[in-house]
Amino acid sequence: MAVKTVFTTGEAAKICKVSQQTIIRCFDSGQLKGFRVPGSRFRRIPRDQLFAFMKNNGIPTDALESGKRKILVVDDDPDLVRMIVDVLESDGRFETRSVNNGFDAGMMVKEYRPDLIILDVMLQDINGKDVCIRVRNDSSLEDVKIICISGMVEEDKIQELKAAGANVFLHKPFDTDVLIEKMCALLEIESFA
Repeated sequence: MAVKTVFTTGEAAKICKVSQQTIIRCFDSGQLKGFRVPGSRFRRIPRDQLFAFMKNNGIPTDALESGKRKILVVDDDPDLVRMIVDVLESDGRFETRSVNNGFDAGMMVKEYRPDLIILDVMLQDINGKDVCIRVRNDSSLEDVKIICISGMVEEDKIQELKAAGANVFLHKPFDTDVLIEKMCALLEIESFA
């Protein structure tokens, strides 16, 4: 996927997590530099100008730097991990890392700072619920979304996971389209489905 060099006001608003009106106001007042498309009223913002605007206003620039959402896949089934990673990477909107145990998940969450974790509940070294609790107890990770996946079906266990901080639960096996749909909903990005 090519890196975008020029953004519409709507795209800039999504990246900065503000309203389109705010971007237009900043553009019109000169705080956000850009240009108008000749012969129209459309405003366009070059990438470097948007980056400078975000820096000046304390808006995190990581969304602009990659444009992709960071996903951490935690599962000890290598085939499932490969399938999920392949599907997400080919989607083009996600960048992924994967680990196969809870210990590495804890280390990777701190270092990688994912937007969303796809978490197997039954890991060999730690219960997925404990991973949820650890993520939720770290205030610097409060925006991280968690999708728990498992073959277990007891309703009370699912409720426990949600109480521990999981946003969504999916039963294995699941359809990858459903997974992406849930991810898009949690990350507030357009779903193609």
